[in-house]
Amino acid sequence: MNTIPTLHNYINGQWCASTATEYLEVINPATIEILAKVPLSPASEVNQAADAAASAFVTWRRTPPSERVQYLFKLKNLLEEHFEDLARTITLECGKTLAESKGEMRRAIENVEVACGIPMMMQGTNLEDVAKGIDEMMIRQPLGVAAVICPFNFPGMIPFWFLPYAIACGNTYIVKPSEKVPLTMQKIFQLLEQTNLPKGVINLINGAKEAVDAILDHPKIRAISFVGSTPVAKYIYSRGAANGKRLQCQGGAKNPIIVLPDADMAMTTRIAADSAFGCAGQRCLAASIAVTVGEARHTFTDAIAETAKNRIVGNGLDQGVEMGPVIDVRSKTRIESLIEKGANQGAKLLVDGRSPQITGYKNGNFIRPTILQNVDPVGEIARTEIFGPVLSLIHLNSIEEAIALVNSGQYGNMACLFTTSGAAARKFRYEAEAGNIGINIGVAAPMAFFPFSGWKESFFGDLHGQSNHAVEFFTQTKVVVERWRDEWARQF
Repeated sequence: MNTIPTLHNYINGQWCASTATEYLEVINPATIEILAKVPLSPASEVNQAADAAASAFVTWRRTPPSERVQYLFKLKNLLEEHFEDLARTITLECGKTLAESKGEMRRAIENVEVACGIPMMMQGTNLEDVAKGIDEMMIRQPLGVAAVICPFNFPGMIPFWFLPYAIACGNTYIVKPSEKVPLTMQKIFQLLEQTNLPKGVINLINGAKEAVDAILDHPKIRAISFVGSTPVAKYIYSRGAANGKRLQCQGGAKNPIIVLPDADMAMTTRIAADSAFGCAGQRCLAASIAVTVGEARHTFTDAIAETAKNRIVGNGLDQGVEMGPVIDVRSKTRIESLIEKGANQGAKLLVDGRSPQITGYKNGNFIRPTILQNVDPVGEIARTEIFGPVLSLIHLNSIEEAIALVNSGQYGNMACLFTTSGAAARKFRYEAEAGNIGINIGVAAPMAFFPFSGWKESFFGDLHGQSNHAVEFFTQTKVVVERWRDEWARQF
């Protein structure tokens, strides 16, 4: 009988058994196999990590940027070397298909590559003779200790929206992975250890709410990044801000895609299905509402229903599988209850994916793709983040009505338009109130050299993850005014 491993924390360059009194089981959502036990670390261990990071910061911030990025070059090579194993681990604990897990790790590596440009990205500005004999410059300096609180849906990618930029800029870092999917980050930290980063520069704390609150309250932690639901994002933002911390909190979403009559329907259907049902709908850029305009109603509805019915669902490690399970039975129950509520509130269950029988995985947390037709645009289902493989269909008569619907929502993470009209695309791009816009794109995920945007209740803060926003978030500016002349004057 195999022994179930118990995961450790990584503090000050050492793997440490937690003193936690409570542990959670890490479960494969497809097979319900117990993969590991994760400690719910107490606040005292967050304090140890913060103290270690604060001590390491003294030396790390004085390490030249060109030397700091050498560790990231090593990490990039290690991530490439262990790419297949990391992707498999993501699928084991998260449930998504192996192809999706590989895509996730590729995006993580891209962020490491971009952060290697810190010697250029972190540069300040200067101007001589702002007044006679006086020079002025703006320089960027690291903040100190920073931390990230991670979600379950992208255990490999999302920490890398932040971590490589933080340490490249001279900060030290604490990662709190989701207690549902801690294995991927456990393996990544084993690779980080091989880079020989100085002790305390990076630290890993497993845990749940007690660990999160300790991060929010610790006086030595200066900046916090978060990705998750809007209610939790609001909590973290308000509590962290009350403690004087810099925050970037990515919240939930209800992403609409608009289909115009002139769209290429075959292409649109494939892209829309991948967006709505990829990762079992468990991503903040999943299409959750499809708005058909005019004659698109009939052609798109028939095509997307057929595609949903034929999508292959199963264990993400199995050949040919196009969609895996949702993360746990609690999520499955919640999603199925929302499908039921939508039907009870007048929507037609065009495709019902509840309680499927998946051969060989009868206990897995599976839901097949589901389509609700004629959803009330102002009803609960059209406003609720289901976070599962459920697509709601709404029909409107014009692009103006569609844009008004987009802009009426509480969220503003993503909105997409499918069309062959450049004029319609420009109008949509200009008027739609969302941080990430797609034109004939179903998942408008920015590349690592662009910031991951988000508006309204999809984001709380000012600076987003990735690219130059990450550099600004993890640095503070200092303006220096210098006089190097023998004579004194008051002329400005």
